[in-house]
Amino acid sequence: MYTFIANDLIYKINHQQFKVKLPTEYELMQKYNVSRNTIRKAIDIISQKGLVRRVQGNGYYINNIGADTDRIVNLTMGVSEGFNHQKLTSRVVTFDRMIADRAMANEFGCEDGDELYRIIRYRYRKNQPYILEYAYYERNEVPFLPVDVLHESILEFIKTEYDVTVDSSDQYVGIEPLSPEAASITGFPQGDRYITLYQSHYRKNNVLFNFSKTYYLDRGTRFYFHAINQS
Repeated sequence: MYTFIANDLIYKINHQQFKVKLPTEYELMQKYNVSRNTIRKAIDIISQKGLVRRVQGNGYYINNIGADTDRIVNLTMGVSEGFNHQKLTSRVVTFDRMIADRAMANEFGCEDGDELYRIIRYRYRKNQPYILEYAYYERNEVPFLPVDVLHESILEFIKTEYDVTVDSSDQYVGIEPLSPEAASITGFPQGDRYITLYQSHYRKNNVLFNFSKTYYLDRGTRFYFHAINQS
């Protein structure tokens, strides 16, 4: 139940239904009809994702990360989400099936010979080039993807259709030159260097179901990561 509550509160925070602080623990207990312990577990999840901070004796405040939040990617969320969920538009370049080779297995942690869906999307924010995304989905975990969802959130479709969600992620950020293929798709010069994000997403029991490589073409993009002192 606390996971459901956390996800509901995260949705509301991301869609600016809470702009300054969360309702009090008592108000949340009344709203969800649960115990204080359940509410605190839910808020712990939200805090770990860097969305709120506790002010002793004054409640839980929404983290203010500054202006231009639609250009900030929150890596603490486990997926490359922005803070205000600016709607992206997409041009689907490739949608097909392929077999993972040894190089992909070494790079992303899949198995050599896995059958995959491959999706290459050129995505725009406010009609300006934003990202070029190479995404792969394990077909033994995601057996069917309809074409119409490729322009929306594929992870949302997988959650609804297969009850598969991101339980943990491996993420690597670097600066890489555009490959000849990426340059051809975007029209940008081959060899131009951009921030590149590699992600491998796992559902429960550490089962890989999705991995991706994303070029961030908007050089104004910033990445946010929230750390907690575990002591």
